[in-house]
Amino acid sequence: MDLDLSGEHASLRQTVRAYMAAEVAPVVDAHERERRFPVEIVRRIGEMGWLGIPIAERWGGAGMDTLAYAVAIEEIARVWGSLALIVAAHTSLACGGLVLGGTDEQRDAFLTPMASGQVIGGYGLTEPGAGSDASGTRTTARSDGDGWVIDGAKRFITNAGQAGTYVVAARTGTSTDGRAQVGAFVVPADTPGFSVGRLEEKLGLHASATGELHFDGVRVPEGNVLGDPAGGFRLFLRILDGGRISIGALALGLAQAALDAAIPYVRERKQFGRPIGSFEAVAFRIADMATEIEAARALVYRAAWLRDQGRDFGLAAAQAKLFASEVASRATNAALLSHGGYGYVDDYPVGRFLRDAKLTEIGEGTSDIQRLVIARQVLDLRVS
Repeated sequence: MDLDLSGEHASLRQTVRAYMAAEVAPVVDAHERERRFPVEIVRRIGEMGWLGIPIAERWGGAGMDTLAYAVAIEEIARVWGSLALIVAAHTSLACGGLVLGGTDEQRDAFLTPMASGQVIGGYGLTEPGAGSDASGTRTTARSDGDGWVIDGAKRFITNAGQAGTYVVAARTGTSTDGRAQVGAFVVPADTPGFSVGRLEEKLGLHASATGELHFDGVRVPEGNVLGDPAGGFRLFLRILDGGRISIGALALGLAQAALDAAIPYVRERKQFGRPIGSFEAVAFRIADMATEIEAARALVYRAAWLRDQGRDFGLAAAQAKLFASEVASRATNAALLSHGGYGYVDDYPVGRFLRDAKLTEIGEGTSDIQRLVIARQVLDLRVS
């Protein structure tokens, strides 16, 4: 059920799929049940180069393209959503900020350890009062001599407490038209004044760490500012465009996992003397799942391909993320329904898939935000 991948993409898919099945799948349930961050597994995949797949070799990455990265996230999520989210936040958001906004010196200092798997990255954008409206950022950064002092807090940050380097949004001033000026700052986790607050008890993705970041007079040098200290908002929008491809791929993997679980179950489970998959109601549900998943895969891969071609991919990324996340929600729910009562107990994984899939409709912009992004671009295109 794969699109026709060849060469390094097909090889990477098979490598990731084999590793996830043999080494990772057996430990997923224990980590999820104990809400335990998979430190050793993350370290191992870092050694294998999976934390820097789309990053240039010059800065410690594997030097592959966005499509390869999407394929890897899909295959990881097909086994473990939490691990896919850890990798996606690290690669697309934290590393992505340095790729898009960093100087060569900053990339050498911060990106290379991250892309090579030595340091996990985090991305500090969301706040208690600023989610989809990133311009509502209340965390501040004030210039002080040869550096900046950051005060404030972030919430719902993936890899909180596990990351060694964070890319953080902070308000640096107000423009003449009253809009917030936002800068992007690199904050190492050992910086005085920085701390991690509570970790969230989440609906799903239990083995990933999501929590609060606190900044109390955190001082960083001028060299830790990415680009224009008043122009970070545009940088963060570009980062999110790339992040939407990874969340789309994560959703795709979860949806495929749900289908993978549903097919053998409906073939084997019998009612009224025959497999339940032979009944139209169940068979049509499986048909819809399979069809929508293939459509989602085409959208996600297309967005990745456009980015790799150096073309405008923002609209395609929003479409891919919107459609794939909603397909994941429908597919995981359909898989649970196909399992009947067994879908509601922890002996089967479909309940976990359903819980995990809900995050994909929220992260990197909710479905409502994706529709706004898509509508604005489509309407502009039609007007022109």
